[in-house]
Amino acid sequence: MSKFFVHESSYLDDEVSIGSGTKIWHFSHILYGSHIGINCSFGQNCVVGPKVKIGNGVKVQNNVSIYEGIEVEDDVFLGPSMVFTNVINPRAFIVRKEEFKKTLLKKGCSIGANATIVCGTTIGEYALVGSGAVVNKDVKAFALMVGVPAKQIGWVGISGSTLDFINNKAEDDYAFYELENDNLKVVNK
Repeated sequence: MSKFFVHESSYLDDEVSIGSGTKIWHFSHILYGSHIGINCSFGQNCVVGPKVKIGNGVKVQNNVSIYEGIEVEDDVFLGPSMVFTNVINPRAFIVRKEEFKKTLLKKGCSIGANATIVCGTTIGEYALVGSGAVVNKDVKAFALMVGVPAKQIGWVGISGSTLDFINNKAEDDYAFYELENDNLKVVNK
């Protein structure tokens, strides 16, 4: 008996690795060479790969495609119908697979519904990208990003809640934080 669940309407290519406790729902396709960690969840109509690495505890909502060149670390949330790209200047009549740009989503970050992540960017740990935002440059750890193009409007803690600062210090239920040189640092867990 399998230690993960794949709905009968979904497809797994050969040479994929799926961790225990992971669930893959309706009409999804996991392409060859992809690795998915433990306790992940994929909503309906998701595509992964080929050769994509996804960490543990990742939650992927409906209608998300995670293309080659994208790496997703542990505990990342990908909202419904959010979009990744993997080529800067695509053309239907030109094959540019050798030009795929790496995109990295670091531990605990969240991407809102219908957001777009342009290839070649890194989303920092625990950052939160608001729904509909278009990220076209790297995002700092704990940054709250909204708009088109996305701009930082504040900071969020590990909890995902907006942080309020007194003398460059803040806290949530998970940690204490300090602003130093326009970067947020966890100072005590």
